[in-house]
Amino acid sequence: MLSRRNLLAGAIASAAGIALVRCGADASSQAAQAPAPAPPAALPTAPTWPELLPAPAPQDRIPLPGGGVLSALPGPGDLLSLTLDDGVDTAVVRAYAQLAKDTGIRLTMFVTGAFSSWTDNRDLLQPLVDSGQIQLGNHTWVHPDLTKLTGSRIADELRHTDQFLHDTFGVDATPYYRPPYGAYNDLVQSVAADFGYTQTALWDGNIGDDQILTPRDIVANADQYYVPQKIVIGHLNHPPVTGVYHELVDIIHDRRLRTVTLNDVFTKPETSRLTSAYPA
Repeated sequence: MLSRRNLLAGAIASAAGIALVRCGADASSQAAQAPAPAPPAALPTAPTWPELLPAPAPQDRIPLPGGGVLSALPGPGDLLSLTLDDGVDTAVVRAYAQLAKDTGIRLTMFVTGAFSSWTDNRDLLQPLVDSGQIQLGNHTWVHPDLTKLTGSRIADELRHTDQFLHDTFGVDATPYYRPPYGAYNDLVQSVAADFGYTQTALWDGNIGDDQILTPRDIVANADQYYVPQKIVIGHLNHPPVTGVYHELVDIIHDRRLRTVTLNDVFTKPETSRLTSAYPA
């Protein structure tokens, strides 16, 4: 016969067991109703770039055509010369340099020396310049219309950037200079030649980003002008182009174009620097 004490102990144990079962059931029910924890946010991944064709072999370079004005690449072929001017926006210069580093795209940059973007991005640019993947050319010091200047002021514009490129990047930018707005005359060419700049580098295609365009318009212009043997001008001034790099690279890849600097295409002539009629 059970004692009263044992009977009470059994009742308490049974009640506790029932409570534990109920608590377990409630906990299971709450767990089932609770939303699943969100998966961890995916880390951003670097874009996957298509593989671009390499530059032509050095032995394939050809002499510069006569006349001293270059606006297209001669002959049939698969070459595309992408040239970039000015350097108003430090972030755009940096973005293009990073694009070159990431993709192998080859670029000729015409430097307006007064803009701080060139010194701001020197460390990123220097290895690309040293390897020849990015070529630097002279685009004057403060970007004036050279045809409206005296001979001495033309000389100052070219001299300052010539010295800047030598001191900052260790390069001789001759023989290519690009006159701002594509404006030149006999005096401009004569003064430039005194400094060894015998090639007035123009263009025959333009992605139009010297002004602020929509990304869609930039891509449309590239679709029109990214064709064989073109020298195409772009600018290092406005951010919208940096948002369509993948589309631009895709056009180059899909058309099997070979991006080149001007030095990739032409043998570099021996530079003849004359005594300028307009000394510093």
